[in-house]
Amino acid sequence: MKLRGRSGNGKRPRRRGADHAPATTFPPGSLLPRVLVILVGAAAVVITLAGVKAIAFLVAPAFLALVIVVTASPVQVWLLRKGWPRLLTTVALVTVVYAVILGLVFVVVVSLAQLATILPQYAARAADLLKHATDELARVGVGQQQLREMASSLDLGKLAGLVGSLLSGLGGVLTNLVFLLALLLFLSTEATWADQRLGSIDSDRPWLTAAFHRFASGTRSYILVTTVFGFIVAVLDTIGLLIIGIPVPVLWGLLAFVTNYIPNVGFVIGLIPPALLGLLDGGWKKMLVVIIIYGVLNFVVQSLIQPRFVAGSVGLSTLVTVLSLVFWSWLLGPLGAILAVPLTLLLKALFVDIDPTAGWADALIRMVGRGHEPAAQPAPAVESGLEPEAGPDPKTTKKAEPGQAGADPGEPGPAPA
Repeated sequence: MKLRGRSGNGKRPRRRGADHAPATTFPPGSLLPRVLVILVGAAAVVITLAGVKAIAFLVAPAFLALVIVVTASPVQVWLLRKGWPRLLTTVALVTVVYAVILGLVFVVVVSLAQLATILPQYAARAADLLKHATDELARVGVGQQQLREMASSLDLGKLAGLVGSLLSGLGGVLTNLVFLLALLLFLSTEATWADQRLGSIDSDRPWLTAAFHRFASGTRSYILVTTVFGFIVAVLDTIGLLIIGIPVPVLWGLLAFVTNYIPNVGFVIGLIPPALLGLLDGGWKKMLVVIIIYGVLNFVVQSLIQPRFVAGSVGLSTLVTVLSLVFWSWLLGPLGAILAVPLTLLLKALFVDIDPTAGWADALIRMVGRGHEPAAQPAPAVESGLEPEAGPDPKTTKKAEPGQAGADPGEPGPAPA
């Protein structure tokens, strides 16, 4: 005799939903593995950053050479399309890049030599200004000990000695320059075969090549736009400094050109030296004129015109740009500040663009506004309909074996089992 509501073995059958609910809950210790994964990942990141910081002298020039080659690669591609041999395109590219770099180094060395000669002439003027400033501070109640420490730190003789030490340390600079030029040579040679290498990767992981192409196009657009506007600002600043009589105007124009690659704060860095020289050469009025010239030129070009062209190619929010500037400056030094945006674009390509589930990260770091809607930059894998682990890729699907579906009907298949 069977009891109603019970199974044949006398046990009450389980009700769906009620008895299975506890199985979907996690035991109290189930979060421990996730915490361990987070801690181990954080420790790995810290160790990696410490290693990169220890070899920053090697990483920064290598990435600078990579950015230069990526930026100049369209010229090489154009020459190849014109029928030039690959070796000849490499020679032409390396020659042009070498000429530009060596020309900039020559201008910097000559200008620093002129500056080291001029600075001692302003020692008496600097002492008078410093004495006047300390007298004014003492009048408002600043202690004598603090004033003496301030005066010793602002000694112009120490600044002239610093410039002299820079000139005497050109041996190390030339060593780094030779290393950079060698990297440029090798990377330019490898760049001639980059299309074939990326083609091989694309047959296996197309989302990875899409991320690399996005990094290359974004970096190229950013460097080209920044270079054009930096050159315009440098020429205008040099002409303005030459008109008002600031010493060594070419050096400060070159400094304005280089600091244009430093986002948000490069203008201030390029302004300080000529403003101080204006103060020593002509007093507060001349320094004020320098500040006004730099302010007007850099505000119009770098704050109103340049962002309209840079934002579309980079697509990074202002907060992300500022944080990347601080981070890469700490990790790689001055070159990290100059290469902050390309380095951030590389990290974005490697960790965000190749992951179809990282749309939330792209939304957090992307520039939001007109022309930067969320749908404008989909993940490469989703965009092409290819997921990394969602199934076979048509480009990577192996040729069907004889006897299988899709095999050549003319070939004999295996004997049936």
